[in-house]
Amino acid sequence: MTAGAHGGDHAALMDANYRFQRHVYDLTRKFYLLGRDRLVDALQVPAGGSVLELGCGTGRNLALVAKRYPHARLFGLDISPAMLATAHRTIARRGLGGRTRLARADATGFDPQALFGRQKFDRVFVSYALSMIPGWERTVAAGLDCLAPGGSLHIVDFGRQERLPRWFASTLRAWLARFHVAPRDGLREVLESESQRFGASLRFDSLFRGYAVLAVMTRGSPSET
Repeated sequence: MTAGAHGGDHAALMDANYRFQRHVYDLTRKFYLLGRDRLVDALQVPAGGSVLELGCGTGRNLALVAKRYPHARLFGLDISPAMLATAHRTIARRGLGGRTRLARADATGFDPQALFGRQKFDRVFVSYALSMIPGWERTVAAGLDCLAPGGSLHIVDFGRQERLPRWFASTLRAWLARFHVAPRDGLREVLESESQRFGASLRFDSLFRGYAVLAVMTRGSPSET
């Protein structure tokens, strides 16, 4: 499913936010979007495996996955045409067009068969996108739904900042709100609920004193169901 009325509003908002920022996004975000490289290392993509990023933004993460896993097939979707234009340039500049497909779609509900010609992926990941997506809970469900048996959904995003100084946490949240970003304080509870619903296991780690969280949800293989 591509962006509908609600998704269209969010796409316009993201385009307005990042139409100019996208050109310096990767240079500036590396200082505070912590844990992204750790997520990529943890993917452990099988040889020839497929990887889908929900909310692929500038394509920075997919390019990193391509370097780390040279035989992986890469897929990415984003709701923002401006971000996708940057992602296409990133992929072309790195010479990854032959193994990467990008599409515009709403991460809260999409048809992978229509977008990419396939229903399932070995790995799906979401990097600092849930905190920007209205109805982010549906993105978790959509990611789990398109996992192949034995596949895993990987998530990194802002945490509750529970072990950081209160002034730092409040300042961070106020600053993030200027960019329509909100840490999802109920993330762990949603992941636990969705793991039970999909028969998946959950690993949930707090990073950097709660600044960020890294979660892995793994669906059982046919022999385990």
